[in-house]
Amino acid sequence: MKKLIVIGSFFIGFILIFYYKEESIAADRTSEKIIQPEELQKDNSDIIGWIAIPGTNINYPVLQTIDNSFYLTHDFKKEYSENGSIFLDKDFDLEKPSTNYLIYGHRNKNGQMFDDLINYKKEEFYKKHPTIQFTTFKESSEYEIIAVFLSRVYYKYETNVFRYYNFIDAGTREDFDNYVNNCKEAALYDVGKTAKYGDQLITLSTCEYSQTDGRLAIVARKSVS
Repeated sequence: MKKLIVIGSFFIGFILIFYYKEESIAADRTSEKIIQPEELQKDNSDIIGWIAIPGTNINYPVLQTIDNSFYLTHDFKKEYSENGSIFLDKDFDLEKPSTNYLIYGHRNKNGQMFDDLINYKKEEFYKKHPTIQFTTFKESSEYEIIAVFLSRVYYKYETNVFRYYNFIDAGTREDFDNYVNNCKEAALYDVGKTAKYGDQLITLSTCEYSQTDGRLAIVARKSVS
């Protein structure tokens, strides 16, 4: 099983040990690498953290830049790749931080990137993988999934629709509650958990092909220790 171990404090200077899957068409194998935050930034200063879901293939660096389209077609070394990268929405403010880490990733036939997210359409898969690990250079946190739902990218003229992909920062309690309530109403099944105003959220988004421009979204709240 792939593991992410955080040693020391949650602040800059801790050491991260990551087990990650190499891209290889010749063999399906894993490789171990020990990485410090400074080392990650040597590869690419756009790397802002790491995301992992225990027991799945999701175990990747997370990037952010001013153009959301760039990492749709580039890997974490900024080289062209059809797989793209896992990336944080450009409008998220890492200094605050904003309310909702909105993170995107492709799905592909070889099971890389966010392909495993599609398995959350089945409640049994959720029960085996109910948490998300997200590590930034400030802290390492676990997030409890509160909703899994299907959606799509809506046309501008469509009204009274839930554009989950527009929610990054809650200006008010009402904004936050509306987002959570919409997620729960759209959920494929009830996980018995919710979030309250002030909770840090994370939303994972990937393509889903049952409809045109379909999307699958997973919303989770930061666990309080």
